[in-house]
Amino acid sequence: MSPRLICGLLVMFFHLPSFPAALSPDSSRAFAPGQKPPDRRASDLRTLSNSEFMFRPVSSAEEWLERADQLRVQVLVATGLWPMPVRTPLNATITGLVQRNEYTVEKVYFESLPGHYVTGNLYRPKGRTGPLPLVLCPHGHWEHGRFSDRGADGILEEIAGGAERFEYCGRFVVQARCVQLARMGCVVFQYDMEGYADSEQLAHIAHKLEVREPLNTLQDWGLMSPQAELHLQNLMGLQTWNSIRALDYLLTLPEADSTRIAVTGASGGGTQTFMLCAVDGRPDVAFPAVMVSTAMQGGCTCENAPYLRIGAGNIDLAALMAPKPLGMTGAHDWTQEIETKGYPDLKRLYTLLGHPENVMARAFLHFGHNYNSVSRTVMYNWFNRHLQLGYSEPVIESEFIPLSRDELTVWDSGYPEEYLKGVEHECRLLQKMARDTRALLEKALPRRRDGYPAFQRMLSRAFDVMFGRRLDQVGNVCCRRVRGDPEMETGVVVHSPEGAQIPVLRFKADGQARGTLLWIHQLGKRGLLTSEREPLAQALAAGYDVVGADLFLQGEHLDGTGPLTSTTGLFRVETESDPWTQFSGYVFGYNYTLFSRRVHDILTLVRYFKDEKKEVRLIGLDSTAAPLVAAARCQAGPAVARAAVATQGFRFAGINRYDHPAFVPGAAKYFDICGLLLEAAPAPLWLADPDQLLIERVSEVYRMLGQRKNLQVLTEKGPDTAANALQWLVQ
Repeated sequence: MSPRLICGLLVMFFHLPSFPAALSPDSSRAFAPGQKPPDRRASDLRTLSNSEFMFRPVSSAEEWLERADQLRVQVLVATGLWPMPVRTPLNATITGLVQRNEYTVEKVYFESLPGHYVTGNLYRPKGRTGPLPLVLCPHGHWEHGRFSDRGADGILEEIAGGAERFEYCGRFVVQARCVQLARMGCVVFQYDMEGYADSEQLAHIAHKLEVREPLNTLQDWGLMSPQAELHLQNLMGLQTWNSIRALDYLLTLPEADSTRIAVTGASGGGTQTFMLCAVDGRPDVAFPAVMVSTAMQGGCTCENAPYLRIGAGNIDLAALMAPKPLGMTGAHDWTQEIETKGYPDLKRLYTLLGHPENVMARAFLHFGHNYNSVSRTVMYNWFNRHLQLGYSEPVIESEFIPLSRDELTVWDSGYPEEYLKGVEHECRLLQKMARDTRALLEKALPRRRDGYPAFQRMLSRAFDVMFGRRLDQVGNVCCRRVRGDPEMETGVVVHSPEGAQIPVLRFKADGQARGTLLWIHQLGKRGLLTSEREPLAQALAAGYDVVGADLFLQGEHLDGTGPLTSTTGLFRVETESDPWTQFSGYVFGYNYTLFSRRVHDILTLVRYFKDEKKEVRLIGLDSTAAPLVAAARCQAGPAVARAAVATQGFRFAGINRYDHPAFVPGAAKYFDICGLLLEAAPAPLWLADPDQLLIERVSEVYRMLGQRKNLQVLTEKGPDTAANALQWLVQ
């Protein structure tokens, strides 16, 4: 035993009688009893319609490339496409053909995932030899989608008002653009959104909803359930994947020109347009109509996903097309200000990238929400120019003979033998997606040391999206000292950029401190007063200040003294039209979870105490604190010299409600808490967990990296767990 440790134990012994039994909870407060920290985060919530989503400007092309890379990963993580799923065989089938004078229309279905079908119509021009340009046409939230027929009533009024030129073009607006583009020499595929027209396997669950309790189990779950969100399975992600596979299908056609690919849709189809272009680099031209704006961001569950618009909006997402051609239209709806808000930012970006001619926006404010003849004409001219179709402008569409529902439907000859729909298909599909993702991640886990950095980066980039901050992104931090003496002080650590206020209690080491031990506890800093005296005194005697903190909605942030068990009061928000009930995308698509905000607080504390030029070590020995410490350790990197984690068996996958304080979309997907431990390997770690398989996996990674000595494991939590952890932390 070293002389220093012997001296430390003696000092610890003489401190035991007075520490910390003489302290009361009130003596540890940073604010007066009854007064809560004025933390701005408690009231600063964004929703899809209560905020203005302005583009975040950049000053150079290099800055944009970095920003675009981060934003693209954010979109991929949010939609469940990080890493990208395996492309399975499409098994495309044509079930029928309709002849017209200038084009043909085929009935098509294919499998975007095994057993899950995408349905649509393929328009091909007659008398053209390839290669021919390709156009994807997602239809959006028009009634009946691809089968849409607005009826004869009101068409004459629309024609008189200038919205339409011809009766059938106005009645069958979803077909109209496909017909005209085929006449212009394009191969056009119009495919169904989930739950529309022939897409019958899943319902298009929109707007108001409650969790469907039969589909909210830990074994079988459906979309918009806590388990689905914990695995980042959402309707937007599935539709985006369908769009990727639809493009895969078009590129299998013998006449396909892979250098001339365009996408256009309106409203929800506009969302699908810019979402595909955000994650897939193959489209060359995009035209999202009446969707891109700084106002309302899309009101359907298929247009929202956790993390998608945190620090971003639809202008940013559309900008991921830059510098490729991007055309947009607005109307007398939420897009009415596009020419003055959003488009000028995009114009500056395109100018910065050397292609100002490649972006355009027109707003037709005398029309309501639409994809009418006026807007379609703008799109035809845009595609004519950038797909090099060679027509004189303006390109004006002409009347056509619409296809009936019977002529459009894919299933007139019956379903495939393995076709399933409804709850049975929904559960099977999500379970298969979860298994496939797990297999993909397991395959990515390397067996050799030189392959580990790539795996680590894959996890790290996902966690950057989920937790939203790394230590070098914390920003300005300061501390306001409230009271103190040579042995103890209270204060408030303030994160100025977001107005976070973190009450802290600090016990000071004897003499010059070697570093700071941040003790994260389910009770906040009160946990220091209820913890065993010996381990705390051991840390002080070893030369470490011990700091407890009330993270967001702990301790002084609450009226009570117990741990928070529900976040309902914090995250129940109202939109203009729909109350959020239990769909996380409407809230956590725009705001970080409580768990992530608490991770931010730990990073703030690490940053502050690290700035004192001392070592920082973390400890969390309960089921609330352990995952927070594990996550903060990932985001802090080498600034945390050592960490001790006792999970008590906590797993994110065990959560079955949105308002759980540890609910984090995606946390179950990336190896659960084990993924957090793997991402930070081989940094020094003390770990207690009852699952031997988890211990073995973490141990194997440390061995593979040649740093098994950096890992100390305890398989069972016992009465001496805290002492064991502290002894390792301060040795």
